[in-house]
Amino acid sequence: MFKNKKLSQQYLKKELINKMSEKKVYQILSLCQKGYNLVSGEFAVKQAVLNKEVFLVIVANEASSNTQKLFNDKCRYRNIPCIKWGSSEDIGRSLGKEHRVVVGITNEKLANKIMQMI
Repeated sequence: MFKNKKLSQQYLKKELINKMSEKKVYQILSLCQKGYNLVSGEFAVKQAVLNKEVFLVIVANEASSNTQKLFNDKCRYRNIPCIKWGSSEDIGRSLGKEHRVVVGITNEKLANKIMQMI
């Protein structure tokens, strides 16, 4: 795959760092859930966005195009960052629930930290 060993080591190191930062994001999401700084589920997040109660919206990669468009439009109108990231299964697992396609972070500092990490 790689022509020399040095390039393959750099690639593996980069992949390891990406996996570690991804794991930390899931840990922060779990912390948000335990501290009541997170809203999950499509309806609850939509209401929180309309009331401007969230500082970041995360939409899972496998969300339908209608869901992605809905949250992108609502967030863009209200100047709330909306990020497409992660899988619904992993997001749900980090929250101690089943699949979650959309989550909203209601704590500004935690939202900023997650945006830096993603």
